[in-house]
Amino acid sequence: MKGKVQRMATILIIEDEAPILTGLEDALLAEGYEVMTASNGELGLKTALQEKTELILLDIMLPKLNGFDLISQFRQKNKTTPIIMLTAKGQERDKIKGFALGADDYVTKPFSVKELTARVKAVLKRSLQTAPAVAEYVLEGIHFDFKALKARKAQQEIALSPREYDLLRYLIEHKGEVISRAQILQAIWQYDLENTPTTRTIDNYIVKLRQKVEKKPDQPRHILTVHGKGYRFEE
Repeated sequence: MKGKVQRMATILIIEDEAPILTGLEDALLAEGYEVMTASNGELGLKTALQEKTELILLDIMLPKLNGFDLISQFRQKNKTTPIIMLTAKGQERDKIKGFALGADDYVTKPFSVKELTARVKAVLKRSLQTAPAVAEYVLEGIHFDFKALKARKAQQEIALSPREYDLLRYLIEHKGEVISRAQILQAIWQYDLENTPTTRTIDNYIVKLRQKVEKKPDQPRHILTVHGKGYRFEE
């Protein structure tokens, strides 16, 4: 995709005004995000329900299905993807209505690129901090102390780097869920673009973790690959 810097979150933009849609797409691609687009409410809802995205930017005034109805139908499907409303309306009642239906934030048009990207990052960061923190964990006889950054099996100490501890802890905190590489980038490297790795680097971290915690690293039972999607941790 044009302008892509690093593979991060996938963001769905639902906006019917072509110049605004193109501007938003270019701005987010320049920040390193993957972008999907829809130009009306019906297509936007279909895409939001069928595709894996980490955030939705949603215009309220849309053809075929307005933004309020889209939020309502999307949340009725028990979908928790964060939604930022894009609206030219400044009335407080419209913002309240959007929040009541399940929106997470709003940006009033016209807005600056800096304001938009700051809100995108803030909402994504909040969405990644909902899982309860794991302080200790036992896996394959290895006791992990995530506060002290120590791992021991019987009397033998297992050496993990701080980043490996962070990665393992994050997978454990989201056990049973399919975690995309984009989510790992956001959660572990936290928007530090200068030091953010490629997705291949993440795959290498997974390989190293398996070598340290799996009995058969080439046939993992706990840190599983979900082809085309990412990884899933199973007890």
